[in-house]
Amino acid sequence: MDVERLLTDLNDAQRAAVTTEASPLCILAGAGSGKTRVLTRRIAYRALTGTADAPHVLALTFTRKAAGELRSRLAALGVRDTVVAGTFHSVAYAQLRRRWADRGERPPALLDRKGRLLAPLVGPTRNGAIVQVADIAAEIEWAKARLIPAAQYAIEAGRFGRTPPVPASAVAAIFERYELEKRRRGLIDFDDLLGLCARAFDEDDEFAATQRWRFRHVFVDEFQDVNPAQFQLLRGWLGDRRDLCVVGDPNQAIYSWNGADPRLLGAFDRLFPGGETVRLDDNYRSTPQVLRVANAILASAPLAASSPAGGGPTHLRPHRADGPTPTVRSYATDAAEARGIAALVKKVHGPSRPWSHVAVLVRTNAQALVLEEAFRAAGIPFHVRGGGAFLDQPEVRQALADLEASPARVPFDARIVDLEAMARTDAGTDDRRLNIEALVRLAREYAALDPQPSLSGFQAWLVATTKGDEPDRRDPGDAVEIATFHRAKGLEWPVVFVAGLEKGFVPIGRAESPEAEGEERRLLYVALTRAEEELHCSWAERRTFGERTISRSPSPWLDIVQSVIASIEGAADAVDWRARIDRERSKLRPAAGGGRRRTGHSAGSREVGTSPDPEVLEALKAWRSSAARAANVPAYVIFHDTTLAAVAELKPRTRDALLAIPGLGPLKAERYGEALLALVAHRGHSA
Repeated sequence: MDVERLLTDLNDAQRAAVTTEASPLCILAGAGSGKTRVLTRRIAYRALTGTADAPHVLALTFTRKAAGELRSRLAALGVRDTVVAGTFHSVAYAQLRRRWADRGERPPALLDRKGRLLAPLVGPTRNGAIVQVADIAAEIEWAKARLIPAAQYAIEAGRFGRTPPVPASAVAAIFERYELEKRRRGLIDFDDLLGLCARAFDEDDEFAATQRWRFRHVFVDEFQDVNPAQFQLLRGWLGDRRDLCVVGDPNQAIYSWNGADPRLLGAFDRLFPGGETVRLDDNYRSTPQVLRVANAILASAPLAASSPAGGGPTHLRPHRADGPTPTVRSYATDAAEARGIAALVKKVHGPSRPWSHVAVLVRTNAQALVLEEAFRAAGIPFHVRGGGAFLDQPEVRQALADLEASPARVPFDARIVDLEAMARTDAGTDDRRLNIEALVRLAREYAALDPQPSLSGFQAWLVATTKGDEPDRRDPGDAVEIATFHRAKGLEWPVVFVAGLEKGFVPIGRAESPEAEGEERRLLYVALTRAEEELHCSWAERRTFGERTISRSPSPWLDIVQSVIASIEGAADAVDWRARIDRERSKLRPAAGGGRRRTGHSAGSREVGTSPDPEVLEALKAWRSSAARAANVPAYVIFHDTTLAAVAELKPRTRDALLAIPGLGPLKAERYGEALLALVAHRGHSA
């Protein structure tokens, strides 16, 4: 692809981000603004114009899937030389293994699961309660991501408002014993890789010079998710150079609980003075109606709960055509909510809307279980994102065992060929074949990172690069996706159901500080902006937890959603009803000399609605009250009294006649028209 074609389909801001000669460069890319397109186009532009050498590009991502997509797009753009793209941990581990080999050092064994060492150290608490090892491991991982040693954990945990499962001093003691036990056994864990590699840059000038020569142009995706340990390593890769480009969105900073520090993005100008910032505020993913809801969630945040990264666009500009108004529904129970969503999913499914165009998003993993049951009962195919660790899949374990059984003299490239043959000849399920294909891709990624690849090196690197990651395979057929808000980040679907919007979930109950509440607000924003065309929100009045059924209240942020929906419908009605009246007036006006004149706006000189049929009006108000309770909104949001009075007087029998009534535009006619016409037909006849 030539340079001109590379830029033809970009807007002005995207083109500026791709072509600017500024460095360092920060690109603030809002949701749906073409972030990956701009990042790959910038790398390709620099490669094609000779300002960067593709083999010397290092692109850092947070998932293997993102790295694979980046390489695939670059190849399609004509960048044929290999660009190294990978996670911080996978690149660091490959560099460390090369260093150990060059120095003739035996590499330390990589501990793939902390639980093996932590379990005996944790044990029960004094009162006999069982502490989840995973909870202690999470605290240790957070501390190491923040560069906090065991001796400082208790102080820093209090400062950051952490709520560990046991007293912070107890966690610190376990943390200290864990580190001692690792050293005694000659082990390192996943979190040690970043610190070891950063230390190598500080202590080994030859290593630093070699790696900085190899990686001269550094790009970082999702910079708002970088933690202090990763940033320390990024400084090591850069040295005193300035060839850096980062892409991030302050409004999607949702991982501070896991150690990420979005303040690094907000402080970019101070950390890298003399650089440039380009903003991408145009959204190409979602309809204006979806964006109005999402923008309002951010815009209503108090200053104390705003993004610590600052500077994010709170009013993305839509570029899609209008779509349906988002909805809010309440259900009596969580089971009823799940059944209701299943029924709606079946309704939107059709020849032009496969199951895979639909997603159901929830705040916690536990909320997905009742949805799974309802979907099974309804016969709806579904896929739960995040199920099953890649290296635990039996076909992956068997393939690695087969490779290990081959003669030691077989070079690694030949082993990759063997893997490809396995993928071609595997007669098992699609998942089996896709897992083997993913293993082939991983082997090629590893070979691109390690100048002297080996089977033992690949096996160790696999543990590091797949830690906490999804199996890197294609979509699992035509199925509805069920995912948590966090796992939905970076994805999109035409139709999205955001379920379980209850206080205690959204925001989560433990979010007690303004900062934590701000992150929960951004997390909801991420969930809402996954929707391209249709957005449906819901909550349950009662939810079952184990053997207990507990009353619930709606998320406080649903009020914002409801007010936006009301304003959308009100604006549509205000724009449309006058034009509709004019059209209906010409249809309903009798021929010259004919009988009584009646229009959708007035009857003679009398305003419509002053003489409603009392029985019809009473029935309409009773129906409105029921509809308002079901939607958990004030009655006037459904219809104003004046609109119901007009309906009760005119008693429309057709949709066109209904549309001629003030306050009853096409959106409300679509939603409530059938019920109104049926009620009027029944009551009007009996009257």
